[in-house]
Parts: sequence; structure tokens; C-alpha cells
Amino acid sequence: MVSAAATLSSLHNIQHLIFSTKPSLLKPIASLPRIICSSSSQEFNISFAPPKPKPKQQTQFDFSNQEGQLFIPWIVRGEDGNLKLQSHPPARLLHALADAKTQNPKKKIKKKSVGVKKDDAPIAKAQISAGPERTYSKAARRFYNENFREQPQRLSKVLAASGVASRRNCEELIFEGKVTVNGSVCNTPQTRVDPGRDVIYVDGNRLPRRLPPKVYFALNKPKGYICSSGEKESKSVISLFDSYFKSWDKINSGRPKPRLFTVGRLDVATTGLIIVTNDGDFAQALAHPSFNLSKEYIATIEGVVNKRHLIAISEGTTIEGVHCTPDSVELLPSQPDMSRPRLRIVVHEGRNHEVRELVKNAGLEVYALKRVRIGGYRLPSDLG
Repeated sequence: MVSAAATLSSLHNIQHLIFSTKPSLLKPIASLPRIICSSSSQEFNISFAPPKPKPKQQTQFDFSNQEGQLFIPWIVRGEDGNLKLQSHPPARLLHALADAKTQNPKKKIKKKSVGVKKDDAPIAKAQISAGPERTYSKAARRFYNENFREQPQRLSKVLAASGVASRRNCEELIFEGKVTVNGSVCNTPQTRVDPGRDVIYVDGNRLPRRLPPKVYFALNKPKGYICSSGEKESKSVISLFDSYFKSWDKINSGRPKPRLFTVGRLDVATTGLIIVTNDGDFAQALAHPSFNLSKEYIATIEGVVNKRHLIAISEGTTIEGVHCTPDSVELLPSQPDMSRPRLRIVVHEGRNHEVRELVKNAGLEVYALKRVRIGGYRLPSDLG
């Protein structure tokens, strides 16, 4: 008791010494000392804990764009071999995700059918193994549908692409009620259909689910052939592909044959380059005058060509109520093996018999006419 009282008395003296000091004499104390009071019976150990360290603020990166959407950068290696930063994943990763298996493959379950005994001789039991079905993730299916799957097309266009008939004849078949879609008669050519999903019948014949592939040919048309896809025409440009269609089933087994047609026309006496395809959109972009695609012709002239003839051709002529002028007219240098003069004429409108009318309006007669170029497609030098 005596020692405890002495300790408390000393603490009281320290407190009186601190608080009795004048305020002007007080100095800021950086750290309080450790006070230890000990006696024979009891010991006081008083200490002050150090301040807790402030947590370090982690740097936060803002990966959102101006619209507030999350932006995930991808570091890929470009075709030049250098690394670059892009906002969308690489194409090879998306293809890998589309082919990846989203679930663990199930074990093969073998089912045995019960054999029926006849004359005490059991029938061999058939073993049926059920393999796991291949499934794709929702994101992979959406990416495939948006980028690779063919969108629904007009019914008349699908019929023409399948080789039923020309688009105009296909529209007549639809109006006559000879086409059914999913069991119902369709009288509207603009109806959107998907041949992979919809069941389409034409005159009782089922339309194949797979459309024929799009093919493109550059043909050097000989003289005497007409640009018609009619089956009754014996000397048609399409008849030159008979040998190609004979070997179609061997090369493309299970796929329907494409229905070919010419892009534009050349008259019977005109030779040269002509495009043959089954792609209607490509043919429209290549042949329509609104696209201003230039076409180059070599015209062999009967007689002598003077400067006034070139001026008359360059001034143009009126064809079907429209004044047509060529892009350029040039007299080619004479060659030893060709006695007649030749003209290079470039046009872009593609009117019917336009080059022949230009030469005729200048007072000249065309001996032979050959087309050597359509836009960026040109006949080889040995053919042109």
C-alpha cells in the first residue's frame, strides 16, 4: 500500500508540474516519453501506440470512352510486325471462341437393346453411342449471324439465284401462285426469305437449302454468238459453258448449278471481252450507265480515215433521244499485217450499238469491232 501511494503521489506531482507552467513557456511536444513506474510489488508500463499509416491510394485507370461505355484495350501484332492498341479483339480470337467448346464433353453412353431369343439363340445386341452435341456460346452465335450468315433476301432474287429462271420470269411464277413458302402460297416477290430455314416449293419441286456459289468468268466472245441465256438458242454465249457444267457434279458435289448470264450485250458481229456470272448485284454495278464505267473498243474501218472523221466522231451523235459523246477517239498506227486503219474508241454510257452509230454518223463503215476493256478488266495482249 505504501509503495502504491508513493507512485500515485509522484504522478500527481508530474501532472502539477506540467499544467502549472505558463502558456508562454509551453513548447510543442513531438513525442511523449515512455513512463515506467516500478516498485517492489507492482510495476506500471505506460506507452503510446504509433499513428496508423495512411493507406496508399491506388491509381485507377479510366477505360471508358466518351459515351460512357467500357473500353477494353487489346494489344495485337499487326501485319507489319509491330504491336498496336485496338478497341476490339483480334479476328483469330473470335474465330477460336466460335469453335471453342463451352461445356465439358459428356461421356459416351452406350445403350444396349434387349435381344429377343428365338430357338434359344439370342440376337446380337446393338450398341448405340450418343456423342456430345457441339454447342456455341451466345456471343459467338451473335457474331456469326451479324458478320457471316447471309441475311434474308427477296423471294424473286432467291429463285433467280437458285437457277429457277430469270428474275422477271420468277416474278411471273410468283404472281401465278406457283411458289409456296412454308406451306403457304406467296404472291409477293418482295417477301424476305431465308433458303436455309424456309421451305420453298416451285411447281411442286423443293428449292435446295444451299444456294449455288457465285462464279465470275471473263470470256473472249467469238463472232456469230448471241448474248442470250435462252435454252432454245444453239449459238448462245452460255452454250460455250456446256463442258463446264458437265463436270460440275464431280467438282461441286451436292451443290446446285449456277444460272449464268452475260453482263451487258454484244451483237452477233462484235467480238471481244464479255463478263459472264450469276451475281446480279455485281452485274448491275458493271453494266448500268449510272456507274460511268468506261469501255474500250477497237474498230477496224473500211476505207480511209481523215482528221474530219475523228472530229465528227468526237462530237458524238444522238441515240434513242440521248446525245452520246465518246470519252476519247484515237487513230492507231498502221501495222504491216493489217491493211485497214483502226480506231480506239472509249465510251462510258454503253448505249445499244453506240460505237457503230458514232462511226456511221462520221461517214465511215465498220469492218470489224472488238471490245478489249471493261473498267479495270482487259483482254490479254495476245487476244486484244
